Amino acid sequence: MPIFDFYSRGGRKGSQSNFAVRLCVFCGLNCTCYFIIVLAASLYSCAQSTNEKSGYLDHVGDTKFNIEIDDPTFKVCDEGRVFQYYNFSKGLQYKGEKPAIDRSFKDKFISKTLSGESGFLTIRFVVNCKGQTGWFRVQGMNNDFKEKKFNQALVDGLLKLTKELDGWIIGGDEKNKVDYYQYLTFKLLDGNLIEIMP
Repeated sequence: MPIFDFYSRGGRKGSQSNFAVRLCVFCGLNCTCYFIIVLAASLYSCAQSTNEKSGYLDHVGDTKFNIEIDDPTFKVCDEGRVFQYYNFSKGLQYKGEKPAIDRSFKDKFISKTLSGESGFLTIRFVVNCKGQTGWFRVQGMNNDFKEKKFNQALVDGLLKLTKELDGWIIGGDEKNKVDYYQYLTFKLLDGNLIEIMP
């Protein structure tokens, strides 16, 4: 009985393994060579992928040092392991919590009516294991959550005050102090600060 007839009829129990054995016998050395070629190609491919450095960051939203905009004196303790603010399940990690941040901006931020400067301005940054901040990134959205470029003086004012906040609580615990990402989102209406989130 030809090998393909045996398999197409279903054969008996274990017919698939019998088919594989008969196919290799039928093909002889060709199967062995094919197997070795496939195995070698797979191993080569794996070796290449581990040696090549990916152009992507490890996690979505990761930030890396940018010599053009970042303070070179700011250092993270473990660049490969910067936690997200929500990993601690403790809410906003600031001395005096959100009311202290609200007071700081209320006392120092001078609102100017700027028609059309409405939406959300988010400033994201890293708090290192010493409680210092750096790697600030700014993103603006209009009220329809579409990207928006805000007035530069408005952005600079909010960014300056954010950088001046010095009550950030160190992440982790006494034995394992860690770096983490934090953000503040400013709700704006015609250039006036309406609310700070979170």
